[in-house]
Amino acid sequence: MITEQTGIQDLFERLVAAEDVGVKLELGQGTPTWEFLPSPMHQMKVRDIDRSIRQAPDASGCGCYTLADTYVLLPDGSLKRPDLMILCERPAPERHALRLVPKAVVEVLSPGFEAKDLDVGAPLYLSNGVLDVVVADPETGIVHHFRRGGSVKHAGPVEIRLEFGGVLTA
Repeated sequence: MITEQTGIQDLFERLVAAEDVGVKLELGQGTPTWEFLPSPMHQMKVRDIDRSIRQAPDASGCGCYTLADTYVLLPDGSLKRPDLMILCERPAPERHALRLVPKAVVEVLSPGFEAKDLDVGAPLYLSNGVLDVVVADPETGIVHHFRRGGSVKHAGPVEIRLEFGGVLTA
């Protein structure tokens, strides 16, 4: 885990530099993970989900501002880069990792890296205060929805009501 500002900035710069060789790096509970940069199929699924996000008609108080493929520094010191994060409002523009806990996170699976999102990522996000984690598999159409109370597996496309009052289709 990274706790000092200088260490965080140094790590962030190294993670960003990894993109030059086509790799996406993250640090979760002190353990680095990597995967190749996403394919067009992956990015198209992220974009489709992003476009579907809206506030439920009966919800109030929290908007649905999204950021794609952006580093977020979680309370436990983990530095993650979810495919899509949903926040209540637009954060201040910064040049370093976001320090707000997203209300929800969406991950789209890439072949060979399923465990990173399903077995490691979902519990990590939930333990850091994220309310909903949605993991979609564009190959099979299966959509996993994780909450603190458990998880549900759906055959997609499926509309999911998020705890903060948002809705998405995955």
